[in-house]
Amino acid sequence: MTPTLSRFRTQWFADAAEARRDILAGIVVALALIPEAIGFSVIAGVDPRVGLYASVAIAIIISLLGGRPAMISAATAAVAVVVTPLVRDHGVPYLFAATILMGLIQIGAGLLRLDLLMQFVSRSVITGFVNALAILIFMAQWPQLIGVSWHTYAMIAAGLAIIYLLPRLTKAVPSPLVAILVLAVASIALGLPVRTVSDMGKLPQGLPGFAWPNVPLTLDTLRIILPYSLTMAAVGLLESMMTAQIVDDMTDTESDKRRECMGQGSANIVAALIGGMGGCAMIGQSVINVTSGGRKRLSTFVAGAFLMFLLAVLGPIVGRIPMPALVAVMIMVSIGTFSWNSITNLRRHPPTSSVVMLVTVAVVVATHDLARGVLCGVLLSGIFFAGKVRRMFTVERTEGADDASSLYRVSGEIFFASVDRFTRAFSPEQGRPVTIDVSAAHFWDISGVGALDKIVARLRRDGSEVSVIGYNAASADLVDRFALHDKTGFELGAVPH
Repeated sequence: MTPTLSRFRTQWFADAAEARRDILAGIVVALALIPEAIGFSVIAGVDPRVGLYASVAIAIIISLLGGRPAMISAATAAVAVVVTPLVRDHGVPYLFAATILMGLIQIGAGLLRLDLLMQFVSRSVITGFVNALAILIFMAQWPQLIGVSWHTYAMIAAGLAIIYLLPRLTKAVPSPLVAILVLAVASIALGLPVRTVSDMGKLPQGLPGFAWPNVPLTLDTLRIILPYSLTMAAVGLLESMMTAQIVDDMTDTESDKRRECMGQGSANIVAALIGGMGGCAMIGQSVINVTSGGRKRLSTFVAGAFLMFLLAVLGPIVGRIPMPALVAVMIMVSIGTFSWNSITNLRRHPPTSSVVMLVTVAVVVATHDLARGVLCGVLLSGIFFAGKVRRMFTVERTEGADDASSLYRVSGEIFFASVDRFTRAFSPEQGRPVTIDVSAAHFWDISGVGALDKIVARLRRDGSEVSVIGYNAASADLVDRFALHDKTGFELGAVPH
């Protein structure tokens, strides 16, 4: 088998059984995407076709170009919220133009390796992100639970029973798919008074066509769309990178996040060219896909292709699917997404980690903005980390044999957060010679070097002769470039006897 064919089989399907699981998982996701895409279109203030066509295009393109097999990308609420003012003030064509620019920015982010910023997102932030998203998914089902008949609650209960009990009998078919089909047949056959997919909005008929956005190619247009495109690109990449990490953990596999950035950008450009809005990875649908057996690119491709088939051929039938069936699936997603261990870990984990997780959850749920929550969590993690490291140094003072000189031994990390404690660790020496041994210390930035300057200058003003010895190579380079005190007398790595 050639390397190319081997790689293709690894990423798409290994055998017939795996292909069947991926196909069935993709069908479940396609059905779950319909009300979501319609709802996101309503949020953005556009026709339901805009969200549905976007979901078709993004899912298919990302299955080909993305870096995370089995992850589902489509139109999302995170992007829809951002573009609402743009659509209201300038119209839908400007939304398409902004989405194309969004895609170009995301491709540029991939080329610049901005995906590496994920290394600075702590596990506590990711856990908070997951928990907040699970809460938001559950909260999004409330409109379908208010002002409805008892039949709705009965169908949701029946759907959850099928979802959780059927796998005990067989896993040949994804239980969410069985729940949707059984409840749809029951609803149609019995004529139950429950809401259906068609109540969410009119489904489009036929296939979309390619068209360039009808906007003037001027600097004024760029000035209008650029702020929105930057925000859409940032939010989309952030949610996609976080979701990719979660799917990595669920499947115990690695993903190419740089490729994912460029794949997201390409998918958004195609979506805009067929009349769709922007989108990104969806953790809810990704969880549905993985828990339904999807593991390869085939599952994502089937989700987009089957959604297109549903819209083009089976629109009237799809419109009769009862919403309680889809609500049951999304409740299952919410329960499965939430990290229940994080509750018991609140007492076991360090308090700072628990605070970061809880703040991330609180900000996301309060603002319905995933980007703000993650940003707050990352900033808080950085503050706590700096606070912890700033205490990781000591200054020990000893006197010479004749009590006529002083030696300070510095060990640990000296940087911007620790300079205040560092400078306060040195006392006036009343003119006695002072040696500062930094052989066990490391100076990380110009703030640390500046603190050393301040200490040397202060001791010399008191009449002390000061020498600093023992710099390691990195610290010596930093001191040589940025320090103001005399540097000609020190010996690299020298230690006093």
